[in-house]
Amino acid sequence: MLASRRRKRATLLVALSAFVLVVTWLIVSRLGQAPDTPRTADTTVMVSHPLQRQVVEWDSYVGRFEASRVVDVRPRVSGQVTRVHFRDGEVVRQGQLLFTIDARPFEAALERARAILASARSDLALAKSKARRATRLRGEAAISQSDADDLYARVQATAAAVDAADADVRARALDLEFCEVRAPIGGVVSDRRVDAGNQVAAGEGTAGTLLTTINALDPIYFSFNSSEALYLKAKRSRVAGDNAPAVEIRLQDEAGYQWQGALDFTDNGFDPHSGTIRGRATVANSNFFLMPGMFGDMRLANSGPTPVLLIPDSAITSDLTRKAALVVDKNNIVAARPVELGALVDGLRVIRSGLMPQDRVVISGVQLVQPGQQVLTRPGSFSPVPQTHSETVMAPQARMATIEQP
Repeated sequence: MLASRRRKRATLLVALSAFVLVVTWLIVSRLGQAPDTPRTADTTVMVSHPLQRQVVEWDSYVGRFEASRVVDVRPRVSGQVTRVHFRDGEVVRQGQLLFTIDARPFEAALERARAILASARSDLALAKSKARRATRLRGEAAISQSDADDLYARVQATAAAVDAADADVRARALDLEFCEVRAPIGGVVSDRRVDAGNQVAAGEGTAGTLLTTINALDPIYFSFNSSEALYLKAKRSRVAGDNAPAVEIRLQDEAGYQWQGALDFTDNGFDPHSGTIRGRATVANSNFFLMPGMFGDMRLANSGPTPVLLIPDSAITSDLTRKAALVVDKNNIVAARPVELGALVDGLRVIRSGLMPQDRVVISGVQLVQPGQQVLTRPGSFSPVPQTHSETVMAPQARMATIEQP
């Protein structure tokens, strides 16, 4: 029994000694490795040079469409509307008849004014005849100078009465003409505010009865507000004497910028409350599709085509403070390059600064490597994917913009 226990203890001691020897050998072999011995590169990444393209920078704005001209149609004479000559919402041309006001009172007033004019002309003819007779009698000393002066004054008074009567005839003729209310401008008319049979009143300014409203929609205006930074950026990038900057606009349900126009007005000062300045673009609208009040996204070209570098968005890494791209040097050592990003162009990210055309950028396997690591490389490639429209990037600061290829 005692011999058996001794044999078991010997066996355990032998096993424990063997285990200690193995662990000691592993530790010694690990510690004995030279600290400066480089690890063998065992990670393969795909690298490629940045893509070089010519692009156009655009600044993005949000605004609304406005009618280029707005006219409230009001009567210039009072009376009863007898007929409406248009359909609500139709396109009218300048001078087209819209409303008719009962003209009978004005026809009677015109006839009365004409009769007064005829009477005044008769009085003038009689006064002139008496004045001529007085001139002859005065030469024969058959009439006093005082009587002759009275006759001459009568001629002048009746001539003035004729002029007044003639002016009254023209005024009554205008009143009769104003019984036909015509479109002062061409455009799209609103609905009628007064039906036939109603009385309308003339008045100065907005005192008259509102009959309808006409909006001129070709061309149509697009109004927007610009920050001071974007205003300065656009001013500095534009050469003096250039033509009106081109703009492109898309509606909320459109993928591409289908509407073209030109910037034609910038206000003469900044709003002291909002710190923005109002701008306006003119857009052709021959089919009257665009309507006042519609929202749109506008982009304004602030420079001509400029060269930029493009890389896939997936090749960019980020931490809490910066964006970076991983590049591989000639010794296949990975390094992180801080970069300044621009917009997406056909699925590729614009690099404003931080990379050179000859850099080898890691485009695949970014998450598998770290700066300072030696890697194996294999050449790769990437290409733009044409989009139906360029992805917009709002630009609240002067250095930010939407960019698209020309």
